[in-house]
Amino acid sequence: MRILLTVHQFFPEFSAGTEVLTLSVARVLKSFGHEVRIFTGFPTTEALADPERFDQYHYDSIPVDRFRHAYVPMGDQTSKIEIGYDNHLAADFFEHLLEEFKPNVVHFFHLNRLGTGLIEKAVAAGVPAFYTPTDFWSICPTGQLLRCGGRTCAGPSKEAGNCVVHFAASQLPQRIGKLMTAVPDVISDRVVRIVRSLPVSAGSVVREVRALNGRLAQNVRRLNLLQGIIAPNQMIETLLTRNGVRSDIVVRSSYGINLEQSVVVRDRARRDRPLVLGFIGTLASHKGCHVLLEALQRFPARDLQLRIYGKQTDFPDYVAGLHRLAGGNEAVEFCDTFANEDIFTVLGGMDALVVPSVWNENTPLVVYSAQAAGCPVVASNVPGIAEAVTHDFNGLLFEPGSVSGLESALKRLLAEEDLLAKLSSNSTPPKSVSVYVNELLQKWNLTK
Repeated sequence: MRILLTVHQFFPEFSAGTEVLTLSVARVLKSFGHEVRIFTGFPTTEALADPERFDQYHYDSIPVDRFRHAYVPMGDQTSKIEIGYDNHLAADFFEHLLEEFKPNVVHFFHLNRLGTGLIEKAVAAGVPAFYTPTDFWSICPTGQLLRCGGRTCAGPSKEAGNCVVHFAASQLPQRIGKLMTAVPDVISDRVVRIVRSLPVSAGSVVREVRALNGRLAQNVRRLNLLQGIIAPNQMIETLLTRNGVRSDIVVRSSYGINLEQSVVVRDRARRDRPLVLGFIGTLASHKGCHVLLEALQRFPARDLQLRIYGKQTDFPDYVAGLHRLAGGNEAVEFCDTFANEDIFTVLGGMDALVVPSVWNENTPLVVYSAQAAGCPVVASNVPGIAEAVTHDFNGLLFEPGSVSGLESALKRLLAEEDLLAKLSSNSTPPKSVSVYVNELLQKWNLTK
């Protein structure tokens, strides 16, 4: 069978959870004898003509068709926000790709900067289409359900006025932007209605407001054309259906990870040595590494050591802030990234993994990997994580963004002699990626 997978960005330049999941699924499908192809995006700063935005390469012997995009006018579009969720140029290319490859099924893992118009192209071509949302992007323009200043958000207001305020606030100094997000939704929605009534010729602001105002309805309409949506947890399932996605096409299925790699067993009995903590993930503010560093400042180096694994070039301003927080602390080591095949070796070198996310995290794959490795997880108590981590059983949970809450959890690991070993022994291996792919094949009505 021919299977086309779609993801917003891909290896070798990008290797976060969504990319790892897409690659893992592709590898298993190939091992089952299926022909796999991937369509992806790639952010570029080059000035490119429309035909130059598409190229192809191979990764791990998998053909990858790539769309090099940017927040600039392209095709017949000028709205930067519209280009992010309804990219006509990407959709037209995808239509040609469907004609050329003739897939038996299309599975979307992420559509940022590619656009939900790809769904319409698949449906028009008569190709069964499915979707695994790996964050909140289809509902929330930022994918994080966070307002400027870090306040959690339930999603777009009736007219998406809160989204307009967020984007406007993000262009202002942080202090002013945070104050701006306090504007009540009823006021911002009223402003959107006024701006929306103005002619497009009034300026680019009108186009962008209109694009935000119509984003949710457009996306939901297209999601409802899918044959199935595989939600990884209850929170995403609820978010989708609450915003108008048909409940009959949404099923829940947790991710699978590669369990074929050898697990490095670590003795986590407390001894007279520092406790080794680890952070693995994107070094961006919503992942909360700064919360961990602030908590670490409250402990002497003889008690705790921290290894931070993450690419340091994607968000340089934030990473510079992390280095300032570390302040030359000899207990902190910035280790950059590693090959996903080495995940169990890395986890075997730490006593506990800390996941201090300040957003409603969508069950990061690294949590499942830690459980497979028997590595206790200390994490923010958000729904996507709490479905996988049970407090005081296989990990410890604390209030998102709470430095004192994380400090208390770390103090327990230091003070309670058998706690680490107990949490480790209660870790059970999650679903394998092979099982996950078999579940997808069943939903696609394809056989192994």
